[in-house]
Formats: sequence, C-alpha cells, structure tokens
Amino acid sequence: MRVESMEHDMRDFSSFFQECERAPRLNELAGFFGATAAGRSGNPIKQPHVDRRLLGDDSLLDRFILLHERRRGPFDQHYHASIPYRLEEECRLGHAILRYCEGLSGPLKLYSLGTAEGTMARTISELAEGRVESLSCSPNVENYRSFMAYGDPPHATFFHGPFHHLRKNLLETRPELTRFASGFDIIFEDTTFQMYSPNRLDQIEFVSQHLKNDGLFFFVEKFKNPDIAEYQRRESQKDYGFKARFFGPIDIIEKKAAVLTVMNRNEVTLADMSDAIKRHFQHCFVTWNSGNFCTLVASNSLSNVERFISGLTKPAIPTEYVYETLPLLLFSDEGPRVGDLGT
Repeated sequence: MRVESMEHDMRDFSSFFQECERAPRLNELAGFFGATAAGRSGNPIKQPHVDRRLLGDDSLLDRFILLHERRRGPFDQHYHASIPYRLEEECRLGHAILRYCEGLSGPLKLYSLGTAEGTMARTISELAEGRVESLSCSPNVENYRSFMAYGDPPHATFFHGPFHHLRKNLLETRPELTRFASGFDIIFEDTTFQMYSPNRLDQIEFVSQHLKNDGLFFFVEKFKNPDIAEYQRRESQKDYGFKARFFGPIDIIEKKAAVLTVMNRNEVTLADMSDAIKRHFQHCFVTWNSGNFCTLVASNSLSNVERFISGLTKPAIPTEYVYETLPLLLFSDEGPRVGDLGT
C-alpha cells in the first residue's frame, strides 16, 4: 500500500539527500555524462534510427517518430545506440502516453526523471498541443542547452538539477514549476536510480510524493540477475549483437571500465525492485524487456494501468532479446487482469 502524502511530508529525507550528493552520477561519472551530453565523446559511428518494420502502422506513431528524430540531442544518440531497441521502446511509450491523455478531462502532467535532453517528454508535449504539460530534469547544463536549442516550448519545461533537488517547495514557489504543484499523472524514471545507489526504497518514496494517488510510475532499469552467468550472457548479446553496430570494440571496452562497473554496483534484482515498489503501490507490471533491461509500470489504480497497457503497441524488439512473457504481472492486490495478460 502506498504511503499517504501526509506521511511523505513528515518524512525527513536529509540523509537520503546526502546520499544522493555523494552518488557516482554527480561525482566520478559526472565527466562522462557531461562530455557525452556535449557531444565531445561517446558518439556512435552512425546514428540509430527507428526500425519501422517492428512497429505497427499508425499515423500518430509516425508523427511521434518524425518529431522525436528532429529533437534528439547528443546524449540521445549515445543512449539509443547502447541498449537494444530502446529507441523503438521510447517511441512506443510516447505514443501510448499520447493515447492515454485522450481519456483525461484536463491536461496530463508528466514528469520525465533523468531522460537526458528530455526529448521524449518534449515530443509528447509538442504533439499534444496543450493536453500534456511535461517536466524533464538533468544535472547537466549540456542537456538543458540541447533542450533549449529547439526553442522554449509552451507546454514542456526543463529543470536543470538532479532529481533530488526537485522538492515540493520548488514546485510550489518557482513560477515555471507551479503548474506541477498538484502532482503528476505519470512519472517516468529512465535509468536514473541506478546511477545513484541501490537504495530503491528511499528513491521511490521520495519521488512518489510528487505522484497523484491514481497516477502511473514507470521505471526503465537494468536489473541484476541471480544467475551471474546468465547476466553476462545477456550483456554479451547486447554488446556484440547490438552495440557493435554503433561503437568500435575499444569504445565498448572503455565504457564498460569507466561507467558500467560503477553502475552495476547500484543495480538491484527484479525481485528486490518489486519489494520496494510494493511498499508504495498496489499493482505492478513489466511491459518491456531487452536482455537485462525492463520497463515496469506501477500504480494504485489497476484500471489506469489497464487503460495504459491497452494503448501500447506490441514491443518493437526481436524475440531473441526478450526473456519475459509480456505483460508480466509482478504483483496486484486484485490479481491478474489486463485481458488475462494476453495483451
């Protein structure tokens, strides 16, 4: 059961904030993220493009893909070339969020937590034309500059700072943020927590205080596997079956040494993640899988989860990268539904 907002307000997060300030993302990995976001390093040999053969025929999806491609920045290029079919998944999710907002009486409030230049959230807001108000964040000024390079959009906002700096008092007092003070309908965490610590309990508790009680919380993360050999097999598949199309062998080895060994210490298992989410939400499903990566959606409203999943196109990824039957129920107070998990 999700902790009520009053308990959130009473919680002292000071030790958690100190933990975040010491995190790799803001310290030993800061140089990597800054240089990659500026395009000084980490550039793929060729730019990744959406494989349209893997996505259904849909005019809204076509519009999303075209605008998303025009809005991408340097870090997007690196990121989408690093995780098998993550680019297709981002477009699939953006399309589904646009469909989901059609059923709301007012503008949907979206918080994209740590998605570099905020390309997905910005693209959604531009296409929604007032039906989605989005907020993105990053501690890198380079990402903020990439966001602003395409102009200041009326319905998309960028907070320059790490996620733990975005606190309730800022949402209530900064003029550009007050539209979000009443809470978000969707929060989207994109491989951010794993760059800070394995402390998913506090990370989820802190961020979920910004979510409406019937809102959706998405997590895109890389997960540990209790079978180390299986984890490494999937990593090799990612590196040599996908990343090798975009990066040379030396680049792959150097990134593993400089970034992934640090990040891996902050990964958790899917079971551990499920236990942490269960402290705050009543329902959770896995909606996408690529090797060691998964997308999860959690909520206190099963009907909202079902409505969102019903708007998802099929996962756009070759079956050899998929190790779960989707959508996969992690837990639910009401038992499995979502079309008997046959979506």
